[in-house]
Amino acid sequence: RPLVERVMRRQHEACRQADALIGTLLGMVAAREYVEAHPIPYAVSMVLPASRTRAFPSPILPNNPPPGSPLNLLSHLFIERFASLATGWGANLYRRACLGLPPRPPLAYPHRAAHGRPIPWLFAHSPAVVPHPADWPLTHHTTGYWFVDTDPDWQPPPDLAAFLEAGPPPVYIGFGSMAGRDSAALTRLVVEALDRAGQRGVLLTRWGGMTTTGMPDNIRAADLPDTIFALEGCPHDWLFPRMAAVVHHAGAGTTAAGLRAGVPTIPVPFMGDQPFWANRVAALGVGPQPIPRGQLTTERLAYAIRIAVEHEGIRQRAAALGKTIRAEDGVGTAVAVLEREFSAFCSRK
Repeated sequence: RPLVERVMRRQHEACRQADALIGTLLGMVAAREYVEAHPIPYAVSMVLPASRTRAFPSPILPNNPPPGSPLNLLSHLFIERFASLATGWGANLYRRACLGLPPRPPLAYPHRAAHGRPIPWLFAHSPAVVPHPADWPLTHHTTGYWFVDTDPDWQPPPDLAAFLEAGPPPVYIGFGSMAGRDSAALTRLVVEALDRAGQRGVLLTRWGGMTTTGMPDNIRAADLPDTIFALEGCPHDWLFPRMAAVVHHAGAGTTAAGLRAGVPTIPVPFMGDQPFWANRVAALGVGPQPIPRGQLTTERLAYAIRIAVEHEGIRQRAAALGKTIRAEDGVGTAVAVLEREFSAFCSRK
């Protein structure tokens, strides 16, 4: 409770003097309550298509119902109720302590309307990846991804540039912050899988997803085979287009970067919304079937890498999807929506 109270008070201070608010997944509770007490324009932005629909299940559930399942809508309603219960006490704490408002009912889901009008929702993913559902309201907008491009003057480390020039495009393997219990064992697994697949590799070791610490001498960072490069970090928009395929945890942002690059994706989901994006990769035919982290083996990963790199259909579909995504202007579309929605709000005041 003390932590939540501090967070709510800091968010309240951040909202002061705002002309408008955009609530994200982690900030929409305080933002929604603030605009009830202050009549300013408000919108929700999401990197997940997490709004009720019959078209697909909630991406927040770890195990998704099959496509077309009658459980799709139920899964969204369940998440709404769960979110209301999980955040309701914190919202009411904020309403009492900072806003002087009466408490909400325990199961109230207030993110549909504010000031007596529907709240605009912006979904920062490509409609080519998750098509805009026909049963979403007119105030829901699928804008396309919101990318932040690397400075065009950015240069890679000389040793990375030399590695890329020394042979055919490698396979990127990185799992972000998804460390697991034994990072060294995970690194050994992917090194062996690359060897069995006959592919060069770039390994991301930042954040503990993989590590070369505590590994046998023959696969420490300094002693990796010359077909593998250990990398602590590199901008995805620069690196991924230079890869033969990308292997990752299927987080929303990394999936977007891989699809934009137009190269095959091999998803290894760990948790959260990652199975949802992994299943979208497979459904779009731009990568092999996902390998959940608990089922990841050297043999399965090596086979998936060979399929992704050698399957002409997968490569062609990935390239076509990447071209479509690169032609979109997600940020420009989002700005236009916000200007239109916020102007309409101000004109009705």
